[in-house]
Amino acid sequence: MFNKNDKIGIVACSNAINIKKKKEIDELISILKNIGLIPILSNNIFSDNSIFCGSGMEKAKSLMDFYNDKEIKAIFDISGGDIANKILDFLDYEVIKNNIKPFFGYSDLTTVINALYKKVGAVSYLYQVRNFVSEFKEKQTRDFYESFFLCKNNLFDFKYKFIKGDVIQGIVIGGNIRCLLKLAGTEYLPDFQNKVLFLESRSGNEDVMTSYLNQLNQMGVFDKINGVILGRFSQMESKVKPKVEDIVLKITSDKDIPIVKTSDIGHNKDSKCMIIGKEICLKDK
Repeated sequence: MFNKNDKIGIVACSNAINIKKKKEIDELISILKNIGLIPILSNNIFSDNSIFCGSGMEKAKSLMDFYNDKEIKAIFDISGGDIANKILDFLDYEVIKNNIKPFFGYSDLTTVINALYKKVGAVSYLYQVRNFVSEFKEKQTRDFYESFFLCKNNLFDFKYKFIKGDVIQGIVIGGNIRCLLKLAGTEYLPDFQNKVLFLESRSGNEDVMTSYLNQLNQMGVFDKINGVILGRFSQMESKVKPKVEDIVLKITSDKDIPIVKTSDIGHNKDSKCMIIGKEICLKDK
């Protein structure tokens, strides 16, 4: 995907990055340069003491500037939080459709990633490039480089087990369960028919997950999809029980859909990358 000296755009469509973390971002920029990329930072990234670093329209313009720039080969969002969905009404999807380029982000960027798939069929990468400055920086940077410069699968190969069924196949949509549900009732929610639904979460215990999963069930999602891939549910998995897969099995007990569990993808700093908008095929080993 990438060649040496490719330019990439850096944005923060969700919450602002606190200026106190600028040293971390500077380190990230240095690492990106060291692997051969030329990062270009947008406006509306940092803030002193607020989650806001620009209006929805201003943040959308920062993103659109990169879509309009022919020299930018990909766009990386380094934020997370709660407010990425405020840009959706201000994006020019016709321009994006004619200038499709890889978009990387995770967590709250689930809203943007799924809107891009719904509106223009774009393939995006559920991945946080700030993993490059975590305790797993060396492995994350190496896996990224080998996957995107050398066309290997380091960042995409993840361990999994089947909870139900033995084959799961279809185009993947989804991401963070809380953030995906922000799109419910909007024009930005993808069609679930024959899709594979990927779900993960950082926070939330049994009550919260039961609520979210019941909402998906009441929306008819589990009647349409080809299967579910459950990523890491960090807060729940810090406890002995219950397991998120047990909740899913109970809610979908009358559905004949395969369910897969992996702990390799989520908010963990050593997370693998899930490609949204691309077909996946998993088989029981």
